[in-house]
Formats: sequence, C-alpha cells, structure tokens
Amino acid sequence: MSKFFKRLLNDSSSSDEEERNMWFAAAIEFERQNSQGSGSGDKSSRQYRYRDRVSDHSRLLNDYFVENPVYDETLFRRRFRLSRPLFLRILHTLQQHNDYFVQRRNAANTVGLSGEQKMTAALRMLAYGMSADSLDEYVRIGETTTIECVKRFCQGVVEIFGPEYLRSPNAADISRLLRKANQRGFPGMLGSLDCMYWTWKNCPAAYHGMYTGHVHRPTIVLEAVASYDLWIWHAFFGMPGSNNDINVLDASNLFANLQEGCGPSVNYTIMGNHYNMGYYLADGIYPKWATIVQSISHPQELAHDFFAKKHESYRKDVERAFGVLQARFAIVRGPTRFWHHEDLTFIMKACIILHNMIIEDERVDDNGLVAMTSGNDDYDSLGTDGPVEVSRGPISFDHFMATNRAIRDSNTHYALRRDIIAHLWTLHGQGVIE
Repeated sequence: MSKFFKRLLNDSSSSDEEERNMWFAAAIEFERQNSQGSGSGDKSSRQYRYRDRVSDHSRLLNDYFVENPVYDETLFRRRFRLSRPLFLRILHTLQQHNDYFVQRRNAANTVGLSGEQKMTAALRMLAYGMSADSLDEYVRIGETTTIECVKRFCQGVVEIFGPEYLRSPNAADISRLLRKANQRGFPGMLGSLDCMYWTWKNCPAAYHGMYTGHVHRPTIVLEAVASYDLWIWHAFFGMPGSNNDINVLDASNLFANLQEGCGPSVNYTIMGNHYNMGYYLADGIYPKWATIVQSISHPQELAHDFFAKKHESYRKDVERAFGVLQARFAIVRGPTRFWHHEDLTFIMKACIILHNMIIEDERVDDNGLVAMTSGNDDYDSLGTDGPVEVSRGPISFDHFMATNRAIRDSNTHYALRRDIIAHLWTLHGQGVIE
C-alpha cells in the first residue's frame, strides 16, 4: 500500500467505520491496477531481456570491421549498400554531431549499444525494408530502439549531409552537366524531371481522401531531377498523392529559385539562336514551358522520329535514378509503415543523400574504372570549360514577373524544340550521333 493511503488511514479522525473501509478498498484497488500492465492478464508493462550487447558488438566488429573480417568488402557493400570507408565516415560524423551514436554506460553502469550496432540496424532497415523486431536476432536491438535508431540516423544524415548532397548545382556542376549534354546533342539540358509515388500504408484515416490519387491508395509524391550519372539534384517531397505532376511542379521550388534569381544562369546557342535558361526533359503531362522540353508523341518525319528516340532515351535518366534508389533502399519501394509525415520526409531525404554519396564514392571514370574517393574530393573535375555563373543576388519585382513570364512562354518552348530537332538531325547527318 502506498504511503499516501497509509497516512490517510492512520490520520483519519472519522469514527465512521464504513468510511474507513471505503478508503481501504480504494487503496487496494489502486495498488492492484498499478501492479498490472497495460495488456491483458498478469503481464508486466515492460520486460527486460538480457541480450549480451557487448558480445554482439564484438561479433559485429569481427564480421565486418576488423582488419581481416569474416565478410569481405563485396559482401559488406551488398548488405549495407555502401562501402566500409563510407560507412565509417558517416558514423564518425554522426558521433560528432549527436552523442546518441556514441557507446556509453547507463545509470546502472551497464555498457550500452555501440554506434556500429545502431547504424547497422538503421541501414539494414532502410536497405531491406524489414520490420524493426527482425533485427533483434543479430544486432540485439529491440523493436522500439530500432525505430528510434532509424529516426535519429535519418535526421542526422539530413542535417549534416543535406546542405552538400541535396544542394542545387553549383558553377562546377553546371559546367559539367552542360558539357555532357552538349555531347549528347541537347545543349543547355540540366537533367530529366519526373515524379515518384510512395505508398503510405499507415496513413491516418482522416487523411486518406487527401493522400489518395490515381493509384487508389494513400501516397506521397517525390519530384526529382536526375542527371546522366543518376545523381539526384532536386528532391521535393511531401505533396499528397491526390496531386498530379503539374500540381507538384507548381508547389515545388524548382523554378521558383530561377524566378528569384537563385537559379543557374545558363547561356547557349542552338542553330544560331541564343537561349539564357537551361531546360529539363520531361514527359507529356508537363506544361509547355521554356524550361521543359517534351517529346513528340506521333512523329511524322525522320528528324522528329530521331529526336523522339533520343529524348525518350535521355529522359529515362530520372526513371533509372528512381529504380536504383528503390533497389538500394527497399523501404522507399514498398509501403511505408511509419505514422508521422515528418518521419517519412527524413527517411526519403536520407535515402536520397545516401544514394548521392554512394554515387560520389563509386563513380566510374572515362576508362570504366571505379574511382573510390574521399569525402573532401570534388564530385568531378571542371575540364577545360570555364565555370558557369550562378546568380544569387536580390531582384526587383518587375524582373521577377518578367522571368516568370519567360519561364512559361510556350512560344519559346516550341522554338527551342525545333532548334534541338534540327541540331540533332545535323549531328546525325555528320555521323557525330548515331
């Protein structure tokens, strides 16, 4: 019996025996309810399981992280989706950012989970899309702790690496993208644009109508721009699945940055005509804007047919990026089981950041060799071309409106597409592009 009820019964000045019995019965019922757990029967509210985390930490190190591990680098990359040096680089950065990933002792002087165990649990859940409690047998982490590891890991990755690996293209990036686009016969192209829908299995019932679209189940939309090397330069995530690609484009900041003077300044000439805005390849649902080039659905001429084939081939860069992203991280391929929209945003952005980090870490050079790089290396060299300036200064309202009209100019869209068709057909006739 609690001290409160004992003191109440002892100090009671009432001579009414019935009142004392009533207080005594209430105390017994209070103690009985507190002794029972939240579940049915006589289950306790929380059971402690001794998992021998120290031995598991040693086994994990012997399997993957010692000088001569049980599993080599190939198996490490297959199971963790990234190389061992990149894993350790992320882990050490997370430990400096958040002491949650540092192994410590609790109040009972018991050694807690190591950073390797927590990050392994998070990466396995992202890579395989498995349930949280399925990791308990190997990593020795309970279900609730695994979910917390995933949330803290994704949030830490976004906060630390987001400014670098989710950035807009800088001058060096634009110079390289334009050089590659010119080799492909599409001068001024900055990438390909499309949307991906992620099913939200545990969407609250109150939100089903807002998040249910053409796939007839709740989804969340990811708008992305990818380049030829599958690097994702733009990622706008969070719109309800009831929106189509046009609504998502209006809400995203892809062209808003260009309107505000923060977008890349691109200058190029095609067939004698000068253009000052880069463009993206997209499918037919997108509007006829000067910054979007679409294919021809029913080409009637040989030049149009050749353009349609090349356009559809290069537009698949973003589709390939989505496929590789989902193959590496199965959690974004299947229905997500998290409840909160904020958690889903961190998970999606973290997977995209890790995807870009893997591309940087394992990029292939011109000789077809994998060039392993450190985190301080530039993604690619500038070559002989000079950098392209990126405007960052403030602009006036009149300039903002003029840029907005220029982006949405359908006449420029058709003129640009005609020039690209003529340019491609000329290169094809010269044998430059097959």
